[in-house]
Amino acid sequence: MATEPTSSLSPDTAALSPAMRQYRAAKDAYPDALLFFRMGDFYELFYEDAITASRELQLTLTARDKAKSVPMCGVPYHAAEGYLQRLLRKGYRVAICEQMEDPRLAKTVVRREVTRVLTPGTAIDPSLGAEQSNYLASVHVVGSGSASACGLALLDLSTGEFRATEFTGSTAKAQLADELGRMRPVELLFASTGSLLAGDRGSLRFAQESKADDEEQAWLDGIRTRTPLDDWIFSADHALPFLRNHFRVHSLDGLGLGGHETAAIASGALLHYMQATKQGGLEHVDALRFYERSSCLELDAVSVRNLELVEPLFSGENVQTTLFYTLDACCTPMGKRLLRAALLRPSCDLAEIEARLNAVAEAAGNLRLREELRRAMDGVLDLERLMGRVALDSAGPREVLAVAATLACLPGLAKITTALESARWKMLADGFDTLEDLHHLIAKTIADEPPVSLSDGGVIRAGVDAELDELRQLSHSGRQALAAIEERERERTGITSLKVRFNNVFGYYIEVTKANTKAVPADYERKQTLVNAERFTTPELKEYETKILTAQERSGEIERRIFAHLRRQLLDAAGRMRETARRVAEIDLLSCFAHLAALHGWVRPAVEKSGALEFIGARHPVVERRLVESGTGRFVPNSVHLDADVGPSILLITGPNMGGKSTYLRQAALLVIMAQCGCFVPAEQMQLGLIDRIYTRIGASDNVARGRSTFMVEMTETAAILNTATNRSLVLLDEMGRGTATYDGLSLAWATVEYLHNHIGARTLFATHYHELTLLAEKLERLKNLRVTVKETAGGIVFLHSVESGPANKSYGIEVARLAGLPANVIARAREVLKLHERAENQQVQESSPERAAPLQMTMFTPLSQRIVDRVAEVDIDDLTPREALNLLAELQKELKG
Repeated sequence: MATEPTSSLSPDTAALSPAMRQYRAAKDAYPDALLFFRMGDFYELFYEDAITASRELQLTLTARDKAKSVPMCGVPYHAAEGYLQRLLRKGYRVAICEQMEDPRLAKTVVRREVTRVLTPGTAIDPSLGAEQSNYLASVHVVGSGSASACGLALLDLSTGEFRATEFTGSTAKAQLADELGRMRPVELLFASTGSLLAGDRGSLRFAQESKADDEEQAWLDGIRTRTPLDDWIFSADHALPFLRNHFRVHSLDGLGLGGHETAAIASGALLHYMQATKQGGLEHVDALRFYERSSCLELDAVSVRNLELVEPLFSGENVQTTLFYTLDACCTPMGKRLLRAALLRPSCDLAEIEARLNAVAEAAGNLRLREELRRAMDGVLDLERLMGRVALDSAGPREVLAVAATLACLPGLAKITTALESARWKMLADGFDTLEDLHHLIAKTIADEPPVSLSDGGVIRAGVDAELDELRQLSHSGRQALAAIEERERERTGITSLKVRFNNVFGYYIEVTKANTKAVPADYERKQTLVNAERFTTPELKEYETKILTAQERSGEIERRIFAHLRRQLLDAAGRMRETARRVAEIDLLSCFAHLAALHGWVRPAVEKSGALEFIGARHPVVERRLVESGTGRFVPNSVHLDADVGPSILLITGPNMGGKSTYLRQAALLVIMAQCGCFVPAEQMQLGLIDRIYTRIGASDNVARGRSTFMVEMTETAAILNTATNRSLVLLDEMGRGTATYDGLSLAWATVEYLHNHIGARTLFATHYHELTLLAEKLERLKNLRVTVKETAGGIVFLHSVESGPANKSYGIEVARLAGLPANVIARAREVLKLHERAENQQVQESSPERAAPLQMTMFTPLSQRIVDRVAEVDIDDLTPREALNLLAELQKELKG
């Protein structure tokens, strides 16, 4: 947790004032939260909380007493929201202690209570992007090794989205950590003494796991706020009944949790936490969906990051580098969130993919209906988050009116959807609840232009309540009444400057200047003396004041009652609204895909159950858009042909840096993801056999904080690929082995390619600078060499960015360095050194004797004799004795001399 523990500044409670005793009692109840203590128009913080808040919020630190023993700082209550969000983003918990009675009516100290505890996972951040989710996660971990079971529950309170999953077996904990890294929750709940423990320096680790296993849990430490709860909260006897009670069910089987106890316990503990932090009735959290990762194309956190699906690779970079930005032509916030979810979880269900593609094809081919559909969503606001605010009682009159504005768009949207004929459009149109009754209810209850706050009055439309209309008439006639009293008193007293006024402190009064006080009648009662005037009241004015104030108070009570009743009616229909919002989101997503297809001329992929992956004339969607927007050129299309069943399953790609190898790899993955989301693709033609998982080993970075070098990170990611990939996976490996010594890296890359070819059979794109690997094309029947092309000119090289068959014969690394701006003398010297090394290597191969032979791996990978490579491949080198190794070297030397 980011909050700081209570220190020795805590005073003796007996010596405190009544208000500070209230503060101490509230702080003792919520010791791990910053306590915002309402005192008049300010939220005050004291002691350690004040020191922390002043530092984090850059507030002036003062003191409550002259001795400065009680540090203090505060923020105005009407401006507190911004300060609260800043603290929550930093990972702090905040307890709000409100005044529960009117200070003017309190006979002793004002009663105060903690009304809500805000945490990063339970607060609604108004700055949250429409496409973003704010997940609170809860995990329940039991067992170890092959008996491990991990339950995960995720809740986005702003929308009511509630889902759960479960992992079992020896890889359960690694899968859990990976899922947390993919979903990126802002707060994590776990049992305080369970299998997931807080370790040194605030890190999280699994109990009784080795250091090596802990390294695999790097994503755990990316969660800023980690909240340990008492173990009993995660017990089956508590969590499961709590979950059943919330959803009012007798069995959890209907929620999809039958046989998934750890997921159910994690879900129940999460709901307990929501209740404990006073989050309201949670009526909008009316459904829980259990999901299996294997039901969708699996993308681990590394691949999501490397492919820049929803966030840039490096923090702070332009979001224009992401696939989400490129595909986001959605009209509604719900559609944007569904697009993001679809990119993170593309479908593996062929029927589902085909249904989406059929719908996209129909809309793409009908310009009129497609544009009408998109225009019909222009006025649709974020229905899910608006209902979340209603459920949490944080929605004001204008938010409720915004709900009505959105509901008003639904009949037109439903009518246009009905005009489309494919099965998916028909499914979305059938039973589309336009919620017209709720729109009518809001429209007849709320005024056309209500104030921001319910307390300001004037929220309820005239004609809703007869008593309210009468009281309003009385209040509105007050100005005329005051004018009549003022005119009458002027005539009676002869004081022409006499004024009748009102303020919140003194109520209604008559103000007379000092010069006219001698003319004041005897029945005037003095209320206040000013420098230049005196203020009085009269029996008539007192009676009028009581009447007006009573009317205003009563009007407020009636408006609050009517608004609360309206809120309850909306919450009773929360399930209907969520279902309608889901349909709107899918309509938006499909029309977005259709719009992109028509706008850019994208084609429908042929998706099937085979081992094929073929695209012709394909382009990288993100790079192409950036080139078009910047006007710097056009994207050069390329093609791919892979087949895990009959054709080449591995493409070995060589060529210079900057030539486009990494782009080619990423392009293949992005087109697969788009196709399995149901989106058309930027290509002339694409055939895709369903992919079950995409693996990426692209780029290189170290993790110093966790003691992992660049090479260690690379090997860890490669190990995950080789241990879990299947023949239906897509593997992208870019420059593997470059983080260590040349021959070590080359040997590992060689062995990895062979393993992928002989044991896994996954469709693989392997980009490398090790030209020696191209010899594998003669040894491995399903490996094919490709190269990215360049053109050599007198002034240097020109990157053509096209891919063709065959191996590259040069790396052009020095030319790329020249283009990067290295000094000319460095480039010249590099060329000299390169020639020396090439000459020395050739001489060593040609002249070495058995006693002065080159190392075995040099002979093994030198592309001078394919027969040598074949000869080495026949031998198990690890089993050779030193003498046998020397004899083998002698044989190889004879081959070279021959």
